[in-house]
Amino acid sequence: MFVLLSCAIAPALALLSYFYLRREIAEEPSRLLLHTFIYGAILTFPIMFIQHVLNEEHLFTSLFFRNVLVTSTLEEFFKWLIIIVALYKHVEFDDPYDGILYGASVSLGFATVENILYLLNYGMGEAFLRALLPVSSHALFGVVMGYYIGRAKFTSFKKIRLELFFALIAPLFLHIIYNSILTFTGLEILLMVPFMLFLWVFGLSKVKQAHILSRRSRFEKHEYFIREDPN
Repeated sequence: MFVLLSCAIAPALALLSYFYLRREIAEEPSRLLLHTFIYGAILTFPIMFIQHVLNEEHLFTSLFFRNVLVTSTLEEFFKWLIIIVALYKHVEFDDPYDGILYGASVSLGFATVENILYLLNYGMGEAFLRALLPVSSHALFGVVMGYYIGRAKFTSFKKIRLELFFALIAPLFLHIIYNSILTFTGLEILLMVPFMLFLWVFGLSKVKQAHILSRRSRFEKHEYFIREDPN
């Protein structure tokens, strides 16, 4: 059991540590990141319950709606919602790159519980593959979501709604593509490899852009304090 739990949790912790160590600002409060991770973990259960009810009631007979749209939409919407409700206005969300950390943390909390439940049911045989695909893809969906939420937090009032819209739609679109490849193509490996490469390149480009926004934000704060300082 200890080995199974270690294999289920280790990929998420490794990925979160990677994005955490890439920050360029003062140390992010580890307690808030831990809380964010726990929020994501707790989200797994209401999402799975809703998915179970929808499947049992046969509300969607189409495989595309059931396995692609419903699954992707529920997961990304609830992750987006928890960041907006619990973290967006938090006093410690004070830098655009924070959005990436919180987005990745919520997503990896969800992915960790999902991974534990999967390995408990099906064993250790696919632990490595799940670390490469579901866990890392959830992390990158969270990075993309967090990037746009970080932009919304530090942009003009007129653009906030648009950025928050992108924060939901962009990872949802990527998640739909991911689930579509797994569900329909019959060429999962051939298509998933280039898609995951694209997802990593795209996600890391958002990390780079978030760093640029963070530097700009810090510069603007510095200029503001200089203007306000009477000395």
